[in-house]
Amino acid sequence: MGLRSASPIYANRGVVAPAEDQSDDDLRNQFNTNFMGTMHILQSSLPYFRKNDVPGRYLIFSSTAGALGVPGIAPYCATKYAVEGLVESMLYEVHHFGIKATLVEPGFVRDDDTVGVAESSTSSGPHKIKRYGHFSVHPRPSHDYASSGSPANMGKRVFQWLDKRQPTSAVRSCELIWQLGHCSYPPLRLLLGSYAVDSIRDRLRSVIEEIEDWKHLNFAVDEEDEKAADDAGMSADGDDNDDDDDMDGD
Repeated sequence: MGLRSASPIYANRGVVAPAEDQSDDDLRNQFNTNFMGTMHILQSSLPYFRKNDVPGRYLIFSSTAGALGVPGIAPYCATKYAVEGLVESMLYEVHHFGIKATLVEPGFVRDDDTVGVAESSTSSGPHKIKRYGHFSVHPRPSHDYASSGSPANMGKRVFQWLDKRQPTSAVRSCELIWQLGHCSYPPLRLLLGSYAVDSIRDRLRSVIEEIEDWKHLNFAVDEEDEKAADDAGMSADGDDNDDDDDMDGD
């Protein structure tokens, strides 16, 4: 397959809380880590890849949250949407340099180790912020979001319920990503796990159905408007020709 230079990019930080409850620091920290961190790595490494005879390869860790909205981690989703838009657009700019990139979108990946992911869940302290992987969980949502059935708390409930029961193995995922690094024609997106595949496929199906349901409101030009536009164009062309004739006469 030939030699390649591969650059994995893993920049992840998330806060589990209703969007309204997240502070400016929460928002900035997530965007600085997830988006700006990825952007800075790209800006620092692209010159090397461009000047190197070995084709460059990026393996950029995104998330299923970069393809669909998840209540309880809205700003985190926003950072991943931003990363996906950045990478997809950047590839048009660097494709002719032989540089390729894949957005890795894992879904519910477990650590496959014995160290507690929610290790702080048993810690003492009235307002200790729990951690689930790279997510920190705000201990107390504001009053209007505090009910146990609030959609804004879904992300917190999912993390607490999953704990070590995530269906997708991190070890197996790493093996697949390693193989991807040696693929001659890598995909733009690699979905890891059945949750990622099913949820994103359902999301795309919903988008397509919505487009079909509302495409009749696409402001199509009717025949009268089209004829008026053609007449205006012909009139403008005639005026230009008259101006040319005047110049020739002069």
